[in-house]
Amino acid sequence: MLGTVQSSHISPFFVGRSAELAALGEALSRADAGEPCALVVGGEAGVGKTRLLEEFLGRAAAGGAVVALGGCVETGADALPYHPVSTALRSLRRQLGAELHAAVAGQEGELARLLPELGEMDRGLPETDGRARLFELTVRLLERLAADRTLVLALEDLHWADRSTRELLSFLLRAVTDSRLLIVATYRADDLHRRHPLRPALAEYERLRTVTSLVLSRFDRTEVRRQLTAIRGDAPPEQLLDRVFERSEGNAFFVEELSRSIVEGSPGGISESLRDLLLVRIEALPDEVQRVARIAAEGGSEVEFPLLAAVTGLADDELIETLRTAVGAAVLQPSHEGESFRFRHALMREAVAGDLLPGERSRLSRRYAEALEADPTLVRSEERAGRLAGYWFDARDPARALPAMIAAAAAARGRHAFAEQHQLLERALEVWDDAPEELRRKAMRQGVDDGLSPAISPDMPGDFVDLLAAMTVAARLTGERERSLALCNRALRKLEGDPLRAAWFWAERYQLVRDLSRSDGWDEIVQAQKLLKGLAPSVVHADVLTHAAHWYAVHQPGPKAVETAEQAVELCRMTGAENTGLAARLNLAWLTINLGDVEAGLEQARDVCARDLEPGNARVLLQGRGNLSTALHGIGRYTEAVEVAEEGGGLAERHGLPDTASFIDANLAESLTQLGRWADADAVLDRAGGRRGASLRTQGQIAGQRAELALARGAYDEARRLMEESDSWTSGRYPEPQHSLAMARVAIALAAADGRILDVRSLLDAAVGEAIAPGHQRYGWPLLYEAAAAEARARGHAVAELGREAALEQIREAMQGQPEFAPLWAVLSLMTEAELLTAEGRDTSARWTEAVAAAEQLEAPVMLATARLRLAEALITHGGTGSREAAGELLRQAEAVARDLGATPLGTEITTLAGRARIPLRQGDRETAPPPEPAAALGLTARERDVLRLVAAGRSNREIAQELFISPKTASVHVSNILAKLGVSGRGEAAAIAHRLGVFDE
Repeated sequence: MLGTVQSSHISPFFVGRSAELAALGEALSRADAGEPCALVVGGEAGVGKTRLLEEFLGRAAAGGAVVALGGCVETGADALPYHPVSTALRSLRRQLGAELHAAVAGQEGELARLLPELGEMDRGLPETDGRARLFELTVRLLERLAADRTLVLALEDLHWADRSTRELLSFLLRAVTDSRLLIVATYRADDLHRRHPLRPALAEYERLRTVTSLVLSRFDRTEVRRQLTAIRGDAPPEQLLDRVFERSEGNAFFVEELSRSIVEGSPGGISESLRDLLLVRIEALPDEVQRVARIAAEGGSEVEFPLLAAVTGLADDELIETLRTAVGAAVLQPSHEGESFRFRHALMREAVAGDLLPGERSRLSRRYAEALEADPTLVRSEERAGRLAGYWFDARDPARALPAMIAAAAAARGRHAFAEQHQLLERALEVWDDAPEELRRKAMRQGVDDGLSPAISPDMPGDFVDLLAAMTVAARLTGERERSLALCNRALRKLEGDPLRAAWFWAERYQLVRDLSRSDGWDEIVQAQKLLKGLAPSVVHADVLTHAAHWYAVHQPGPKAVETAEQAVELCRMTGAENTGLAARLNLAWLTINLGDVEAGLEQARDVCARDLEPGNARVLLQGRGNLSTALHGIGRYTEAVEVAEEGGGLAERHGLPDTASFIDANLAESLTQLGRWADADAVLDRAGGRRGASLRTQGQIAGQRAELALARGAYDEARRLMEESDSWTSGRYPEPQHSLAMARVAIALAAADGRILDVRSLLDAAVGEAIAPGHQRYGWPLLYEAAAAEARARGHAVAELGREAALEQIREAMQGQPEFAPLWAVLSLMTEAELLTAEGRDTSARWTEAVAAAEQLEAPVMLATARLRLAEALITHGGTGSREAAGELLRQAEAVARDLGATPLGTEITTLAGRARIPLRQGDRETAPPPEPAAALGLTARERDVLRLVAAGRSNREIAQELFISPKTASVHVSNILAKLGVSGRGEAAAIAHRLGVFDE
C-alpha cells in the first residue's frame, strides 16, 4: 500500500555488530550443512535487535535461504495464541505455495489451528494430546520444507509471546532433527522482570546443545560516531557526538532520536525523559497525524489498514496520506506484507499509549470493538475472537466483554492453546458478576457448544459452574494445579443437588490432590461413587471407576483391585469412553502381572501400548509405556525395561508431554542403575530434572532415584538430603507404598551405614509393621534384605544384642507373605535368609552359594557382587580346604564391579575383608595384599572412625556430639560399638589401641 520510506535520521548503512553477524552467519552455515540450530538474541529496547535481524535475513535470503518472519504482539497476546508462528507459516505459504500444501497433505485440518488458510479446522478432542499432535505435525512440516533447502524461521519480540508460542518454540528447539532449519528469536532483555514467564523458558533454551544465546550490547563511542556519520552524511562535530553519546549511552534508537532533535531543534528543547523526547516528535506532526497515531497506539502492536480506516472514520485516500506522513517521520511503518501498520519502535507506541487519558483509552477500545463487530472481515479469522475480547475488556463493558471472552476462550481451546484459554476465562470471571444473568447463560451455552468445556452431561445449564468446569480443566492442563484445585472446590460448594456434575468435580479433585501430594485421593473416589449410585451409566461413571481401579493397583493390589479394573473396562466399553478404556485395560494388565500371571499381563499391556498414537490417546498410551517399563523392572527384566522406557520417553518428549517424559525417564534411570550403567542414569536424571512441567510427584520420583545412586556411591549426606527432598514432594498424608517402601529402604541403609541398628529396627517397624501389604513385593523384598543385612553387620555390637531375636523374627514373618514367582524375588529371598543366618552366627556358605548361582542368571551386577562378597566372607569364616582360593576369586570379581561403578561402600567392604584375610585383589599378584588403612582394618565405619579419633583425643560423649552434630545418645551408641569391635572394656584402651596402631596421624 505504501512504499518503504527511509527517514533522514535513520542510518542508511548497517553499523557495527560484526561479531553478532558472524555468529548468525556461523549458525546459518551449520544449518546449510544439515545441522538444525537456533540463536536467541537479547538486548534492551532500542539497542538494535530488529535492525540486526533485518540485515541478517536479507543476507540469508540473498544466499538462497527461504526466510519466514513472525512477530509477537503486545496487546491481546493472551487472546492471540501462536500469532508469530502463524504469521511465519503464512509467509511460507506465499513463498512456497503448492510445495507447502503438499507437505501438509492429510493434516490440513489439524495444522489449520496454526494456519487457517489450509482449510476447515479439525474439531477433534481439544486435549493436551491433540496439542502434542499439533506440535509434532509442525515439526514434521518444517523438517519437510527444510529437507533440501535452508529455511530460516525468525520470531521477534519473545518478551510478548503468549505461553502457547513459548511452549511450541521449546518443542521445536528440542524436536527438530535432520533438516536445514535455523530458528532465530529476539527478545527485549530489560522487560524481563524477575517473574517474567520468558525467564524460565530462556533458561531451558540455553541448556539445549543446539541453541546459542547472544546479547547485544550498546554502541561504544566509535560506533556512535559511525552511526551519526551515516545519518548525517558527514562526520559529526565533536560537541554533537559528545552530547548524543552522553544522553543515548550508546543505545542505537536513542542515538537516532537525539540526533534528529538536536540537529533540527525540537520545540521546547530536549527533555531528559525519553518518553518526553518521543512525545516531542509526535507533537511536532500535524494534528490529524497525531490523532491517527494515538488511535493506532490503542489498536495493538499492529493494526490493519481497513480496521484503522473504520475507527478513524477517514476515507482511504485521506488515511493513506496521513499514514504516509507518519511513515516519512519514522513514527509508523508498514508491515512486511504491507497490509497493516505498526510503530517503528515499541518504545514510541508505549509513549503514545501511555499519554492517553483513561477515558480516552476505553472509548477508543469501544470504537475498535464496534468496528470489528460491524465488519468481522477487518481482521484475520483466527484473530477475530481474541481481538474482539481484548477490545471489549479494555472498553470496560462487562455485558459485551463476557460473551467475547468466552468465545475467545473456546477458540483458544480449539487451537490447543490452553494457557491462553485459561487467561481468557480468568478475565471472564472478573466481569461475570457485572453481566446480566440471561446473557451469562446464553454465552456459556454457546461456549459449551463451541467446545469450551467438557460435556459432563447432555443437559448443561450454562451456569457459573460450567464456567468453573472449563477453568478447572484449563488450569490443570497448563500446570496451574493449585488454581485448578481452588476452582474445583469452589464448584463443589455450589453443586448441592446435582450429583452427576458433582461426581465429575470429585474425579477432577482426585487427580489434583494426587499431583499436589495432598492425599492419596481415596476420599475423592469414595465421594464420587456415592454420588453416582443409582444414576444411569455415563462417561463420568467410567472415569470414576477407572480412577478407583488405579487407586487399588497402587495401594491395595489384589482380588478387589482386579474386580474393579474388570468392571471399569466393561463400563468404558458400554459408555463409549474409548480413551478412558485404554487406561482401564492398562490397570488390569498391571494387576495381572502383579498377581503372578506375568506373561499374560505383559501381553495385555503391550497390546494397548502398540496402538497408534492419536489425538486424545497419547498421554494414556505413553503413561502406559512408562508403567510397562516399571513392571518389567519390578520383575528384574532390566534390559527390556530400558528398551521400553527409552522408546516411550522419546515419544513423550516429541509429543510435548514433559511430565510423562520425566516420569518415564525416572523409571529408565532406575533400570539403568540396576544394570550398572550409573553414568547413563545420571544423564537421564539430569534430563528429567531439567524439564519444566513435571508434577511434584514426578519431581519426588526423580529425587528418590538420585538418592538411590548417592547411597550406592557412599555419598551419604547427599543421599539424606535427596531422600528428604523426595519425601517433601511425594509423601503427603497418605504416601504411596511404591515411594514410602523405597525410601524406607534408603533410610534403613543409611542408618546401617552409621551403625544405628536400633534406628534400623524402628524404621522397619514403621514401614511394614507385622507384614508388608500384599502386592508390594517388588518394594518389599529389597527393604527386607536391607534390614537383614543391617542385622548381620551389627552382630557383635553390644547395643544390637538386646532385641535381636525379635527383630530377626519380624523379618522372617514379613518374608512369609512375599511371593517369589519372579527370579529376582527368589534371589532376594535367598540373600535375605542368608543374612539372617549370618546375624545368628551360623554357617551360611551353602545358602550364599545358592544365592550366587541364582544371581548369576540376573542382570544385576551390584546384587551379584554383594552376594559374592558375602559368600567369600562365609568361606573365610567357616570354610575348609580350598575355601581361601575360592574366596579370593569371588572377592576379585566383586571388587572389579565396585571399582568400575564407583560403589565406594561395597568396595570398602571388599578391600577390608581381603585385607583381614591377606587375599590379593589383583589377578596374578602373588604378593601379600597391602594392609588396609588401619582404621578400616579394624572394621570401623566412617562415622565410627570420626568418633574414635575424638575418643583418642580425650573428648566426652557430649563434646563428641557437639563436634559431629549428633545427639549425645547417638555418640554413646557409637562408642559402645567401637569398644565391641576392638574387644576392649574402656575408652582408654580404645585410645591406646588407636595410638599404638598409628590409626590417626598426630
